[in-house]
Amino acid sequence: MSETRLTDENAWLDGLEPDAMRRIIDALYRVHTLIPAMADLDTLLERILIESQEVADAEASSVLLYDEEKDDLFFHVALGDDGDQDALKSVVRLKMGQGIAGQAALNDKIIRVDDAHADERFFREADETSEFTTRSLLAVPMKERGKLVGVLEVLNKKGGGPFTEVDERVMTMFSLIAADVVDSARLIEEKLAAERLAAIGQAVAGLSHYTKNLVAGLSGSVELIDQGLETGNNEYLERSWPVFKRSTKRVTNFVADMLAYSKDREPLRSEVELSQIFEDVAETFWGLLSKKEVVLTMDASDAAKPVYLEADALHRCLINLVVNAADAVETGTGKIHMGGALRDDGTLEVTVSDNGPGIDEELRNKIFEPFFSTKGARGTGLGLAVTSKIVNEHGGEITVGTGPEGGAAFVITMLAKKTEG
Repeated sequence: MSETRLTDENAWLDGLEPDAMRRIIDALYRVHTLIPAMADLDTLLERILIESQEVADAEASSVLLYDEEKDDLFFHVALGDDGDQDALKSVVRLKMGQGIAGQAALNDKIIRVDDAHADERFFREADETSEFTTRSLLAVPMKERGKLVGVLEVLNKKGGGPFTEVDERVMTMFSLIAADVVDSARLIEEKLAAERLAAIGQAVAGLSHYTKNLVAGLSGSVELIDQGLETGNNEYLERSWPVFKRSTKRVTNFVADMLAYSKDREPLRSEVELSQIFEDVAETFWGLLSKKEVVLTMDASDAAKPVYLEADALHRCLINLVVNAADAVETGTGKIHMGGALRDDGTLEVTVSDNGPGIDEELRNKIFEPFFSTKGARGTGLGLAVTSKIVNEHGGEITVGTGPEGGAAFVITMLAKKTEG
């Protein structure tokens, strides 16, 4: 039995036969060429173990990984011709300092054992579980950036002899490769997990953003209904109650649409009046825009004929554009205009413009990207992304430029007539 502190000494190379040196170099080369081509950690570790067994002339091998939370080792990959090596992965765990592998991990030492069953540190439960008989054993700690990753083991030198110092040094090289592979895989997994959490957070924020748009219409209606009830003004009630009911329905429809946001969907087209959609949008935000003293005008006279599209979808687009415009314009002097024109070829052009500060040219290609926002904490950057998605589903496009009042002008262009087939 021997124990070796991990070092960078190269004295072991002296006297090594050329054939043995070539075999070691070839094995290390094969492993290194596999790393960029394999994305599966288990498969890559299995290949490293196969090469380790071949070079060390061993009957079996394993990689035990260190569980930092539980402070123990578990079999991640185990290979061998005899016994049930897979059983080790589901049953056996070693505490730090337990067994040969646990001692190697705890003391940061390579441990070479010529007669495993004569060594009091040997963990017999592993053999009992796998029905494998361990005779000799070589355990090498796997470390990356000074941190313990696990232990690489080779078992039973073929022919019955002991593992050698050359085997120790070669296994140290393989342990460094294996440690790097495991550490890289964990970093990638952590990054993916963080991205998934971020995506969930962004989705929740996006849902909040859009329901907020609709709830703004609800809130305006509720305020007017309350005023009508308090003052007995039936005009407020008659005007606000239909808006309240439509907004409630659109909240339900909108939540369903957000749940399906990640999927492409075919618009549910029907013949509708563009002027009616404009009026619905204006009524939805009548209370909100009045409070900010913003003037909203609309003109659908150039689209007098019915258009063939999904009314709720276009309504949602216009809500987002009007809300963005209302955020951009000044209180008391703000102006927003909705215009529509139906061309002879059945193409509908809808414009929403304002007299705000406009959008810088360098930002115009970014504002339709998901989660891009110029509003800081007040925005999530999903409004225009959803609008662009809806327009694309109608086979159209949305662009932004400068309007006649000097502010932003969003132009939606889409085919709005029935097509054959």
